[in-house]
Amino acid sequence: MSTSMHLYERLGLFSTGVTLGVFLLMLHLLMFVKSAAMQQFLVKFPRNQKIGQVILGIGMAWFWLLIAPEGKGWISFLALDMTEFNAVKPILRLLLPVIFVFVAMSIREFLSVRALGLLGLLVAQPLLDAAFLKDPMSRLLIPFWTYGLVIASLFFVGMPYLFRDAVTWATASAARWKALCLGGLAYGLILIVSTFAFWR
Repeated sequence: MSTSMHLYERLGLFSTGVTLGVFLLMLHLLMFVKSAAMQQFLVKFPRNQKIGQVILGIGMAWFWLLIAPEGKGWISFLALDMTEFNAVKPILRLLLPVIFVFVAMSIREFLSVRALGLLGLLVAQPLLDAAFLKDPMSRLLIPFWTYGLVIASLFFVGMPYLFRDAVTWATASAARWKALCLGGLAYGLILIVSTFAFWR
């Protein structure tokens, strides 16, 4: 078993802060500028089976790379040491494509939301690793947002109808929608400023 640091552990605070900050800025700017189109997309998203299958495929592929065999070149770049669970990794690698096909074809209710939750949980780990035990204290901007992502993702997987309810609440008022967009823009901007001011 390789003792070198995993890719997640090598992520820099600066690059992670820039990536997350730009993502939040672009996403919420799009939501603000294209309000009608984004609201329509979000309303239809929970029952969009095709998008759900695509997101599920991305999540499953990501997880497969985490349990990929080591020492196989580029395919092993995300392989994790699962300690006592390493013995089951070959079985999981075989089962994962079957599980993907079964879930993608059989789940008709809120597949896209559940898949988004799965993807959110996978995204959380590299974000947390990038900020783990780093200086300065402002790094907590990343874990703070990430723990919110984890909580939301768990609800998306287990209680996906809450996504629909949240969208209904957010789109019920134009002022509320704009406030949420501006809040996301502000958080993204704070991240970018902190990144260039303190995390270089």
